[in-house]
Amino acid sequence: MPLSATADTSKTVKLERYNSYLRKIHSTKVLKASSKVLFRATLLIALVLVLLFAVNYHPHSDTHHLHRRSFLSTGLFSSSSSSSSLGEGAAWEKRVRQSSTAKRQHGLSVLVTGAAGFVGSHCSIALRKRGDGVLGFDNFNDYYDPSLKRARQQLLEKNQVFIVQGDLNDGPLLRKLFDIVPFTHVLHLAAQAGVRYAMKNPQSYISSNIAGLVNLLEVAKAANPQPAIVWASSSSVYGLNTENPFSEEHRTDQPASLYAATKKAGEEIAHTYNHIYGLSLTGLRFFTVYGPWGRPDMAYFFFTKAILHGKSIDIYRTQDNQEVARDFTYIDDIVKGCVGALDTAEKSTGSGGKKRGPAQLRVYNLGNTSPVPVGRLVSILEGLLGTKAKKHLIKMPRNGDVPYTHANVSLAYRDFGYKPTTDLAAGLRKFVKWYVSYYGIQPRVKKESSRADESS
Repeated sequence: MPLSATADTSKTVKLERYNSYLRKIHSTKVLKASSKVLFRATLLIALVLVLLFAVNYHPHSDTHHLHRRSFLSTGLFSSSSSSSSLGEGAAWEKRVRQSSTAKRQHGLSVLVTGAAGFVGSHCSIALRKRGDGVLGFDNFNDYYDPSLKRARQQLLEKNQVFIVQGDLNDGPLLRKLFDIVPFTHVLHLAAQAGVRYAMKNPQSYISSNIAGLVNLLEVAKAANPQPAIVWASSSSVYGLNTENPFSEEHRTDQPASLYAATKKAGEEIAHTYNHIYGLSLTGLRFFTVYGPWGRPDMAYFFFTKAILHGKSIDIYRTQDNQEVARDFTYIDDIVKGCVGALDTAEKSTGSGGKKRGPAQLRVYNLGNTSPVPVGRLVSILEGLLGTKAKKHLIKMPRNGDVPYTHANVSLAYRDFGYKPTTDLAAGLRKFVKWYVSYYGIQPRVKKESSRADESS
C-alpha cells in the first residue's frame, strides 16, 4: 500500500474519533440540561400539589354529620355561611373584635366554646350582661335538634354575643381567633354529651371530648398571652364510687360509661398541660343541670314532652329495686359557679409554649347537694302540667347510668362562694313556663302554679 494512502487512512480515523468525542460532549450537555429541566418541573408540580392540598384540606369533624368546609371557606370569613370574599372577611373580623371586647373596666375577654349549647348560652349572656367581652364558638351539630341551638344563637345575638361556627379540631380557625383577640379566659363547654349515646356513636366522644380538648389546649399554650381556662368536666367521673356525698378527693378511676371515661381523660390531659406548659386550668364537675333552654335528651325535658303528649315514660329502679336519684342543679346556680371559677382563675404562667412557673390547677363539684328521686321529679311535673304521667317502672339497664349522685360543694363554696339556692320544685316551675311558651303549648296548669310562677 502506498505511503500516502496510509496517511489518509490515519487522518480519517483521527477525524472520526474527534467527531465521536464531540458527539459525546454534546450528548452529556443535553442530558444535564434535560435533568435540570426535569428536576425543576418536578419541583414545580410538587409545590402546586402542596398548595392545592393546603387550600382544600378539611379538618376532622367534631362529631358526626357536621358541615365540613375548607380552611378558606370556614368561619374565618363568615359565621354561618361559607365565603371567601375579602370584604366579608373584614366584616367578620370586626364582629369578632366587637363581641370579645369588654364594656366594663378590667372586664374579661372570654372565648366560650359550646356557646349555642344549654350551659354555654346562659353563661355567655351572664358574662355579657355584666360587661365582659364574650365570643361564642359552636359547631351546631345535630346530636339534638339544631333549631333549638339556632334559637339560642338568636337570643345571644340580642345580647350582642357573636358565635363563630366552627369545629374544635379546626386548628387554623382557632389560631386565627387567638391571633385576632388576646383572650384573657376560655370557658370550654363544648363537648359530646350524653351517657347512653356513647353506645351508639363512641367515636364522636373521642373526637370532641379528647381530640377537641387537646387541640384547644395546643392553641392556647402557644397563645400570647396564654388564657386561663375553665372547662366542663362531669359528675360522671365518679362512676362506681359508693362514698356519699361525692367529694373531689374521692376516687374517679372507675368510670361507668365511655362519656365518663372521656371526661376523666380530660382531667388527666388538663394536668399534663398545666404541668408542662403552665396553663391555668379549672375543671368543673356538673351535676345534672336543668332549666329553661335545656337539652332535649335530659329526663326532665323528654318526660315533660311525653306527659303532654300522653305517652308513657320509663322510670328506672336499681337492680336491687331502689329508686334512682339525682342531684338536680338549676342552671342559674351552675352559671354562678362558672362565673365564680372564671373570676378566681389565676393567670397562666407560660409564654411561647414554655412554662415559666407553677400554674393553678383546680377541680370543683357544682351541684345542688340535695338528691331527689326520679319519681319525685315526675310528680312535680305532673302537678305543674296538670296531667298524670303514664309511668312504666323498669330495672335500670347496664348502659352507663349510675343509680345515685350527690355533690359535696364545700370546696367551691370556700374558694368562690358557690351556694346553690334553687330547689327542684322552683326550678321545674321555671322550666315548664319556658317549655310551654317556646313550643306554644297550653297545658292544664293549676292556677296555684301560675300564681307561684308569677311571684317567682
